[in-house]
Amino acid sequence: MQHQARKRFGQNFLRDHTVIDRIVRAINPQPGDRLVEIGPGLGALTGPLLEALGTLDVVELDRDLIPRLHEQFAGVGELRVHQADALRFDFRSLVQGDERLRVAGNLPYNISTPLIFHLIEQAPVIRDMHFMLQKEVVDRLAAAPDSADYGRLGVMVQYYCRVERLFTVPPGAFHPVPKVDSAVVRLVPHTAPPVKVNDEAVFARVVAQAFSQRRKTLRNTLRGLVAAEAMAALDIDPGRRAETLSLAEFAALANTVG
Repeated sequence: MQHQARKRFGQNFLRDHTVIDRIVRAINPQPGDRLVEIGPGLGALTGPLLEALGTLDVVELDRDLIPRLHEQFAGVGELRVHQADALRFDFRSLVQGDERLRVAGNLPYNISTPLIFHLIEQAPVIRDMHFMLQKEVVDRLAAAPDSADYGRLGVMVQYYCRVERLFTVPPGAFHPVPKVDSAVVRLVPHTAPPVKVNDEAVFARVVAQAFSQRRKTLRNTLRGLVAAEAMAALDIDPGRRAETLSLAEFAALANTVG
């Protein structure tokens, strides 16, 4: 059964078995795990995950792939297919009681960042996440202060999760072949935030506004939100740029608001 990759769904199907095996080993699925795969596509990861677990939930937007998945894995285990947009899917609906969900997937490049934020909103029910992403996105997720890749995405995700870059995947591992390298990342939600934040919505606003004009200083980007005098009182030079601030310094600035 042939399936033409659809650009509107950002489909690049994983086909390199060495890479597939390496991802599965990184996930390390164990019987009893409640795992959901986002975007199973042609089932490259679905097969080994289903064999290891016996039961697997998958969220697939492309309705034309669903009959193929059911046919391909009939008799392998219990495959529960949810035809839905992962950006709108309530992942909490998959857990019962005090269960915590494991999430994995080869994510379409065009939705990876908003999808990660969508999942972070549901982090209390998530144990860990393993994703194949565009390497540039993984670089941004894992970036440290004073680096070109450090920005809003890294600060916000590192507040909610421990970020572990695992390995890079070349374009030839996919069909069709993308024009960029990919990478696999592990995100583990913190049991307790690494820094104290009084209001997470305010923290998100401060981070977003600070990075809204990267070349400008905090004095300018945070004008009207955090006074230069308040920054100086925290021993943060208002002449610095957002990319130089640590997670703790962003938290301190946010806690002065209100």
